[in-house]
Amino acid sequence: MYIKTLSVSGLNNYIKKIMDSDFILNNSNVKGEISNLKLHSSGHMYFSLKDAYSKINCVMFKSSVSNLNLMPENGMNVVVRGRISVYEKEGSYQLYCDSMELEGMGELFVAFEKLKGKLESEGLFLESHKRELPRFVKKVGVVTSPTGAAIQDIINVAKRRNKGVDILLYPARVQGLNSSSEIIKGIKYMNKTGVDVIILARGGGSIEELWAFNDEELAYAVFNSEIPVITGVGHETDFTIVDFVSDRRASTPSQACEIAVFDLNEMNGRICYIRGTLDKMAGKRLAESRSRVDLLRSRIEFSNPSVRIVNEYARIDDIRASLDRSIKLRLSREKDRLGTLNALLMANNPLKVLTKGYSIIEDENRNVICSVDDLRKKRMVNIIVKDGNVKAELKICE
Repeated sequence: MYIKTLSVSGLNNYIKKIMDSDFILNNSNVKGEISNLKLHSSGHMYFSLKDAYSKINCVMFKSSVSNLNLMPENGMNVVVRGRISVYEKEGSYQLYCDSMELEGMGELFVAFEKLKGKLESEGLFLESHKRELPRFVKKVGVVTSPTGAAIQDIINVAKRRNKGVDILLYPARVQGLNSSSEIIKGIKYMNKTGVDVIILARGGGSIEELWAFNDEELAYAVFNSEIPVITGVGHETDFTIVDFVSDRRASTPSQACEIAVFDLNEMNGRICYIRGTLDKMAGKRLAESRSRVDLLRSRIEFSNPSVRIVNEYARIDDIRASLDRSIKLRLSREKDRLGTLNALLMANNPLKVLTKGYSIIEDENRNVICSVDDLRKKRMVNIIVKDGNVKAELKICE
């Protein structure tokens, strides 16, 4: 038989009053490891305290934070003093901290650093061991929880970037007991299916929630995988052992898919740009080749023997015409000069006087006799007249 029906807020308020009236809950010292630490802009600090089996949400208000003598960090093992009470709005209880003292580094963080140092000394983190990711993948293997947000983020990103890429899911627990062994089985399975790349994915969480990815055997499985492995575990600030061993670490599952799957639209755009560039280069090259062919053709035509012969014939005709003009001009000049000389010669020719009745008397040696004394000394003479000459014997009369 029910005594009274309570509203949700009434029930939470009743529980709060009971807890607030409890002496132990109002004067609690709790030790544990800090995780999921958040410093709010208001100055308040929110975090969780955990051990190997449980955790409790904690809040420290600004007034208490300002009195701290240490800077809280994830992985710190601390002792906090405060009270346990109910946050009525959410119906959850949490530890309201008044002070905090450092106890030591958390066990999980120590185990993380120890395993990290061991694997690093064995060379599992070396860049030389990282496999090159395929540029154009057709099939992506994803090892993650089938019900988590990680797989949905990966599918959405893959569809947006390239609908032709196939996503093969291996369902595995990513938190809790035996989760690491399930992830290892997923890696081995993917190595037999012919996928191009493997993605290990999980959403964000505290160090204990991500602890499955800090397993030593899982680290070796990632290292020995024949197919490249991309890790997208947690948020940007979360690092796990497999992040150091994997071939590529992404800050989130979505980014892991962006790394694995090429953007088809971007690729098509780049192809169009390259095609356009090639068309321009080819057009320019063809234009240059045509110009060169035209230039060579003109040179060939200019150097063509038949054209050369025709041109030389024309040149010969020009030279012949020039020579004819020069010869005619030279003949005309020489004719004029000869006429002038002939006129001068005729004007000074002694034989021309013969036409007027004069004659020329020569001795036997063809010497002209010019005086009477010379004539008297000669017996035979040659008399030249206008139409010939005669020999005569002189008979001189006193």
